Amino acid sequence: MKEKFELSDKLEFENHLSMEEWCRILQFNDKEFMEELFERARKYQHKYYGNGIFIRGLIEISNICKNNCYYCGIRRDNKNVSRYRLSKEQILECCDKGYKLGYRTFVMQGGEDGYFSDEVMTDIISTIKSRYSDCAVTLSLGERSYESYRRMYEAGADRYLLRHETADNEHYRMLHPKELSLEERKQCLFNLKEIGYQVGTGFMVGSPGQTITNIAKDLLFLEELKPQMVGIGPFIPHHDTVFAQNNAGSVELTIYLIALIRLLLPKALIPATTALGTLDPKGREKGIMAGANVIMPNLSPVSVREKYSLYDNKLCTGDEDAAYKKNLEERMKKIGYEVLTGRGDASEF
Repeated sequence: MKEKFELSDKLEFENHLSMEEWCRILQFNDKEFMEELFERARKYQHKYYGNGIFIRGLIEISNICKNNCYYCGIRRDNKNVSRYRLSKEQILECCDKGYKLGYRTFVMQGGEDGYFSDEVMTDIISTIKSRYSDCAVTLSLGERSYESYRRMYEAGADRYLLRHETADNEHYRMLHPKELSLEERKQCLFNLKEIGYQVGTGFMVGSPGQTITNIAKDLLFLEELKPQMVGIGPFIPHHDTVFAQNNAGSVELTIYLIALIRLLLPKALIPATTALGTLDPKGREKGIMAGANVIMPNLSPVSVREKYSLYDNKLCTGDEDAAYKKNLEERMKKIGYEVLTGRGDASEF
């Protein structure tokens, strides 16, 4: 029992653990220790962000992707996907709807769709920024060149989300085709930081073949990169992938890791992900109580939401956005939190 608290003390006060120490703390799972850890995580959550939960308006702009990642439902070779791509006008309609509801961050996420060239994206970004000058624009469009990232940043993009998925080379090979590399993914993340983006990364919890050592490497990489945002969620299989028969990741381990990440990077923005809400009706609340402080409601047209199917049974509401936001506010209030609609930038590191 003593070792657990010595390790959590070190993490809290030094924001660092060694590889061996990460492997040890990741094996502690008794309820008393986890509750203590959640309490410590909430202390820093409240220190830097109060009881505010930031909401981001998610716009899933395309489910067309050139990549063939083995775990992903919208992978290139999945012929059963009903493909779609939003037009600039549709994207702006989503922003307008979100702005009227109080959203001040728009997250454009999509597969690596060649249609969204630098010219197309810089036009969309600059139009959004000119219409909604008090809003942040976040992109999640996969791996691109340094020059591409720079051009989109200069057009007004503020943040970029790019999960590394696993920081272990062998594990990366198991999850991705040979044309993709962990080295390139990491380089993209460092490029984004150098350019000036607020950068988010993260990984799947319980992905096929994942070990405690893999997770420890993920946490060491987070310490090295020091991203402003960290998104983790439990792995959920998709029926049209090679991992269709694999078990889903653990909600309990995910929220445990959220608390550890809050102590490692106390000022980080950490979402309670859709995957958490998919596996557990109270998953997002559990994530918040473990130290998360961001939720990303979907502003995409209702007609395409089910088509952006990265994994099976994705939480996908057909509710009107105003009704969903009201419901979310009520749910957060019940656990002592308040939904904030501002830009919600990361605290200064």
